Amino acid sequence: MHIEKYIPDYLTDYFSMYLENMTSLTDPENPELLSTYLANLFTPLNTTPLLFSGMVDQLAMAITTKIKIDNKNLALLGLMDEPSWAEVKPFVGVHTDARACITELMAHAEQELKIAVLLIHFYKCYDATPLKAAPDNYEQVDDYASDDFDENY
Repeated sequence: MHIEKYIPDYLTDYFSMYLENMTSLTDPENPELLSTYLANLFTPLNTTPLLFSGMVDQLAMAITTKIKIDNKNLALLGLMDEPSWAEVKPFVGVHTDARACITELMAHAEQELKIAVLLIHFYKCYDATPLKAAPDNYEQVDDYASDDFDENY
């Protein structure tokens, strides 16, 4: 699987909220907290598909367990520039019980649905491990041990 280190500019704000929400619900002492929350979040969305209008991070959370994304092939699109829904759609499979809801979202909130799908994609492919610092090839200098002070400063 393709591991992402960078999130495209058009997704950074939404991704930050989505990542924070998903992380806050990931509890090693209660491993089912996240899955229970996600299942409960989809129930009202299923009856009112435009419920999360304007809240793309919540929409993404609500559909996380209801769609399957072909992450490997979607990554081949080169997602640094925002793709259209027509480009993203072929890589998204929808669970049977969510088809009516997703169809309604495609008809009335296509842009938000696309962003939600991309958030899920980047979340599943995101490597949050901090980048390693480059090795320091310079000798450590103790400035206080040096006699190279400007007395007239």
